[in-house]
Amino acid sequence: MISVDTVTIERVCQGDVIRDVEYCESAESIEGIIEVNKIIFPVVVVLTQDCDLLWDDTYRINEKPNDKWLMSVLLAPAYNADHLFSGVHLEELGIISEAFKRQSTDYKRIIQNKNPRYHYLEFPDEVHIVPSVIDFKHYFSAPVTYLRTLKRTNCACKLAPLYREDVCQRFSSYLSRIGLPNGQ
Repeated sequence: MISVDTVTIERVCQGDVIRDVEYCESAESIEGIIEVNKIIFPVVVVLTQDCDLLWDDTYRINEKPNDKWLMSVLLAPAYNADHLFSGVHLEELGIISEAFKRQSTDYKRIIQNKNPRYHYLEFPDEVHIVPSVIDFKHYFSAPVTYLRTLKRTNCACKLAPLYREDVCQRFSSYLSRIGLPNGQ
């Protein structure tokens, strides 16, 4: 089980766990009508470094030069673990995912955070979020101002410093992996 902090800071922080975050998948104009397709992620974790988020907030509030402002914040969805293990977590998007049998080695590696692509989270009872799995392959970004407004009503908790650093370290390691030819 992870440790969380109570949410008292108004600005967006690394490790914030925010509910119902919208992601604009596409927008196109069809005969003068703009059609927007969006995905609403039930739970996301903020991955952007806290020092960058602090600078952004400080410079926005004090109306200082805006070279410290961020264009967007990096996020990763945290899927319901049971849905991910069953392979149905993305079926509403028409995506068929691999299922992981409960006693399989792959399942155990995810639960133990030994699979580089995934990070398993189990929240304390007071947070009211089911066990979840972050899929580092599905990271996306959202505007700082949108998240700041959303955080006021939709922030479930904030990962405690050691846990948020672990998540972000694992994410950066996943992103910096070296791809091998021929699927090796």
